[in-house]
Amino acid sequence: MTAPPTFAELGVDPSLVAALAAAGIERPFPIQALTVADALAGRDVCGKAKTGSGKTLAFGLPLLMRAPAGESKRPGGLVLVPTRELAIQVTEVLGPLAGAIGRNVAAVYGGADLEQQTKVARKGVDVVVATPGRLIDLVDRNAISLEAVGTLVLDEADRMADMGFLPQVEWLLRHMSPSQTLLFSATLDAAVNQLVTRYLRDPVLHEVASAQPTVDEMEHRFLKVHHMDKARVVAAIVRGGQKTIVFVRTKRGVDRLVDDLRADGVRAAPIHGDLRQGQREKALADFAAGRLPALVATDVAARGLDIEGVDLVVHYDPPEDHKAYLHRSGRTARAGERGIVVTLVLWDEELAVERLQRRVGLRLPMVEVFSNDPRLADLAGWRPEEAAEASAG
Repeated sequence: MTAPPTFAELGVDPSLVAALAAAGIERPFPIQALTVADALAGRDVCGKAKTGSGKTLAFGLPLLMRAPAGESKRPGGLVLVPTRELAIQVTEVLGPLAGAIGRNVAAVYGGADLEQQTKVARKGVDVVVATPGRLIDLVDRNAISLEAVGTLVLDEADRMADMGFLPQVEWLLRHMSPSQTLLFSATLDAAVNQLVTRYLRDPVLHEVASAQPTVDEMEHRFLKVHHMDKARVVAAIVRGGQKTIVFVRTKRGVDRLVDDLRADGVRAAPIHGDLRQGQREKALADFAAGRLPALVATDVAARGLDIEGVDLVVHYDPPEDHKAYLHRSGRTARAGERGIVVTLVLWDEELAVERLQRRVGLRLPMVEVFSNDPRLADLAGWRPEEAAEASAG
């Protein structure tokens, strides 16, 4: 098998190659190996790749190299993203690399101080990472001009469509004339195809077929629990892992579980739409750095989260359908690593979870557990078949 090309062989600037190596990144991920050379050559690129596939560097390296420096209020590079969390994450990845070649990157997004973002934009930014609505605010205030945007990136285009942002995206596209557009999306459905057809010129299409972990790349556990013991089961699981994301159906349920976990001595933080942006950012930063072992989130708030090294995903409330199961579960098992996915099941949820298993191609026992079960501290070493036999015995 032929070895993948190096970043240098793809044409990446030597200073960027050195900065990547210093960060421990030696070889491109598949989506990077496929797209970087075409993007550096100035081609429009349509990349089909899911969160966690390495697409930030796939578009970020060419974007940084092609963006001119020092244009006050006139960024040469623009990345549009669906969520503020993703804007922050993309900026954290690209910021240190930009410094290596004399560029700077800034994120602008809703929920943060508009005046402060206006000041940053007016000082001059080479590459802007933005949510559509906040960027429109800054354009309206004459804090940012779109006239000099040469390379435009539409990141997670399908999520922007799902969240109703396409009218804002198209307003922005009508107010700029980029020489290059790079679009990345997990799916190329009708709404995304319309963007591709209307705004990309003779794009080259690259696809990484299995960037999102499949059910076979995860360890799955289905645990029958009792309502009064459910939060304590989660506490026992979190104590045995390093990074755990727990999904709860409602915002009120998130807050209640966080209170229960804290009362049980487990550090956890909520992630949902009613929180202030500063609270969300602190929770994400603490979790990513390993200072916080658990995040408790709603589905909507977790969209766009891309955090490395998540060991466990817990479905505190079973997801509504198989797509939600795969989306939630995909927060773990990133970049070739394995992950554990735990679904907690109450007595009246067993039939729904059986149907869910069939839809995702699983046939695993639901094992009754209590919070004092020592096996909860080592779910990786606990085989479902053995667990079922122990429960039956």
